[in-house]
Amino acid sequence: MDREDWKGLPLGQETEYESRYNPGLLHPIERAVSRAHLGLAGETLPFSGVDEWWGFELSWLNSKGVPQVAVGRFTFPHNSPAMVESKSFKLYLNSLNQSEFSDWERVRETLERDLSAASGGQVSVVLYDVENAVLAVEKPEGFCLDQLDIETRQYQPDATLLKLDQQRDTVSETLYSHLLRSNCPVTGQPDWATVCIDYRGPALDREAVLAYVISFREHQDFHEHCVERMFCDLQKLGAFEKLTVCARYTRRGGLDINPLRTTLAEKSLPPRFARQ
Repeated sequence: MDREDWKGLPLGQETEYESRYNPGLLHPIERAVSRAHLGLAGETLPFSGVDEWWGFELSWLNSKGVPQVAVGRFTFPHNSPAMVESKSFKLYLNSLNQSEFSDWERVRETLERDLSAASGGQVSVVLYDVENAVLAVEKPEGFCLDQLDIETRQYQPDATLLKLDQQRDTVSETLYSHLLRSNCPVTGQPDWATVCIDYRGPALDREAVLAYVISFREHQDFHEHCVERMFCDLQKLGAFEKLTVCARYTRRGGLDINPLRTTLAEKSLPPRFARQ
């Protein structure tokens, strides 16, 4: 907790839940500090992508005082100077609860403005009715690594676990695992996710990739930086024609965080999975 941008974080602290609109509750965390540990500096990054948040505890009052409920999708660009700390995000959303707005569009505009100001990037916000079909879940596509029979006891990230499969030629495939666990760097609470690796190029050794995913089990870092570490470690292996790493984390406090990093100009996150 010695980072300057961590001072005043609500994580791990007793906090009062405000129910009147207060954008001052949002707490930014600079991306550059953690990226420096990956050798990433300046504005030139080896990836593009987004951090897609979903909020399931979103409510406000209409102009007649009647509660409204929605599910929000908040898309932060990968190159925004800051992330928004998750508990401060939750507290901010709760501050809308007893605030009146004339219509849903006014709420969307308010969220977009405040989150963009906090992160320093242009955030996109979409609000969904809670019965919208977009909230349906699907099974991941690709090959599930979890069925592989391996032995490992490495629980801190270790890029040396990764290797190429010399028995296979160039491939185009998607690998995924439900076994990703990392931990909040402030509270130590576990964060659970399904990670997907979509690539075209020299074949990855699947057993090695699974051991690498498991190696994050005792690692403490934010969701976004875990995915960026995975992307950078994989990219160093070989000359991939394309590479995308994304993780859909399970919900906490009504919010889930889903980072995606890719070599492609445009790449969408896969559909929502069962644990979300």
